[in-house]
Amino acid sequence: MENQEYFEDRIGLKLLQEKVEEIKREMAKVIIGQEKMIELMIVALLADGHVLLEGVPGIAKTLTAKMLSKLISTNFSRIQFTPDLMPSDVTGTTVFNAGNSKFEFNAGPIFSNIILIDEINRAPAKTQSALFEVMEEKQVTVDGTTYQMEAPFLIFATQNPLEHEGTYRLPEAQLDRFLFKLVINYPSVTDEFLILKNAHLRQGGKEMEGVAPVIAAQQLVGFQKVIQQVHVEDHLLTYIAEIVNKTRNHASLYLGASPRASINILKASKAFAAIQGRDFVIPEDIKAVMIPILIHRIYLTPEKEMEGISEAQIISEIINSVSIPR
Repeated sequence: MENQEYFEDRIGLKLLQEKVEEIKREMAKVIIGQEKMIELMIVALLADGHVLLEGVPGIAKTLTAKMLSKLISTNFSRIQFTPDLMPSDVTGTTVFNAGNSKFEFNAGPIFSNIILIDEINRAPAKTQSALFEVMEEKQVTVDGTTYQMEAPFLIFATQNPLEHEGTYRLPEAQLDRFLFKLVINYPSVTDEFLILKNAHLRQGGKEMEGVAPVIAAQQLVGFQKVIQQVHVEDHLLTYIAEIVNKTRNHASLYLGASPRASINILKASKAFAAIQGRDFVIPEDIKAVMIPILIHRIYLTPEKEMEGISEAQIISEIINSVSIPR
């Protein structure tokens, strides 16, 4: 216990916890019944990873991303993806300035700190490819010139899982760049009652009225550095490696997870441990982030798809087949 207190004093873990709880309290004023989604989105912020939100329209995917971004004092931009969107509409273009007879770069909406991409699967592959470099390397190359993104840099993207007309399947390489894929379901009857109650009491007022930032941009960057110092025992690294390796040799899967998945599990489990107030990772932290990290990185065989088996079921099966280190 003394070591943990020393750790908190040394790197500010207690302050991180307080800020996370403050974010959760503010989010709960607007977003009802999505506590797990909100917690994992906060984990993504701290682990410096992008998030794909999947769910039917009307279940507050966009609202949650906007609300979370508003609680951080930083730049925010929103991009609505459409079939006619061009890569330059995202990254920006070089234009000729007749006044000084020079070419100048006009930055696109991707040049921000937190970006919300609505309906990401509505843009074709050419536009999706514009995100590859910036999501992985946090830089954009236009006409041979490379422009670096300012930290923090995070993308929240939404997509509808049911609509197929006018949509494009995201490339595997792009999906692999998302830390989490969070599948959001309908609220319970109790939660829906509270949603209706809030809407009634608001009497037409804006949902996010009065919401103020609780974390500064540089403070978030500092917390991201704190996360990197969370301790992980070697036997837990082996535990992660064994689970990910089993996705590559499972009879129900024709494509398993990449080493990037392993690294993301490590990063996310550190962040999850930190917001629980621990300076060390335990197996439960790893299990808590495993499904949302792997669910979009594995592909079922056609036979399993026809049987109605889900990716989450296979991941749970693999986790249960690996001995928990103690």
